[in-house]
Amino acid sequence: MAYRNLEIAHRGAIRTITVHRPDKLNALNRETLNELTLAFAQASQDDDVRVVVLAGSGEKAFVAGADIAEMNGYTPVQAQAFSRAGQRLMTSIERLGKPVIARIQGFALGGGMELAMACHLRVASEKATFGQPEINLGLIPGFGGTQRLLRLAGRGAALELCLTGANISARRAYELGIVTRVVAPESLDDVVSALADQLAAAAPLAAAGILDAVLQGGETSIDQGLEFETQGFALAFSTDDMREGTTAFLEKRKAVFQGR
Repeated sequence: MAYRNLEIAHRGAIRTITVHRPDKLNALNRETLNELTLAFAQASQDDDVRVVVLAGSGEKAFVAGADIAEMNGYTPVQAQAFSRAGQRLMTSIERLGKPVIARIQGFALGGGMELAMACHLRVASEKATFGQPEINLGLIPGFGGTQRLLRLAGRGAALELCLTGANISARRAYELGIVTRVVAPESLDDVVSALADQLAAAAPLAAAGILDAVLQGGETSIDQGLEFETQGFALAFSTDDMREGTTAFLEKRKAVFQGR
């Protein structure tokens, strides 16, 4: 389908979803949230898609935040619905069952940082800037920023970033565990493409199991998490991909996974 605020591209098993509102620095309004939710639902249901890359158009911003002009007129009831729509989107990305890579250049602020944190891997340009500046607007993060930042970077970093509203560099975000890789701006596309290729060639059912074990098990006790891992490990033995992977290893060849 045609989107007003997104661009969709395909390269083999890799689908790239680009937020395209360059005149608004790719800010998230309600329509864009709805389009992203639909786009990720379609990616989830398409068996030919093994990896999703999420990007923002232009060089100035990944996503500069929520659309303040639209938010300014919200009632509390409308604000609650907007927050819940954003949180549903972020949760759907996190629980997609397929690896999602955020390609981050320029600003990733407010809702943009929350969008990036919902992705599984985050590759940032050295020129990227991160922050949760909602307090400067008399607000708190509404798309999961307090919770995912807490889990990624710890309580101290979450409180400092949310309470001060200060921006941080990509290097500092990496030090805090918010970003998984920081690369030179001219290398960003090559690094993201190589990572996406690597993940697309991996066993998709095993990737889904790893995502489940880390994301779901990470919210439980260590004993429950270990049991979750054991069940996922055992389930993998029922797949053709496991037979292919182990056989290819023994035969000293590259495995070809079919997702079965």
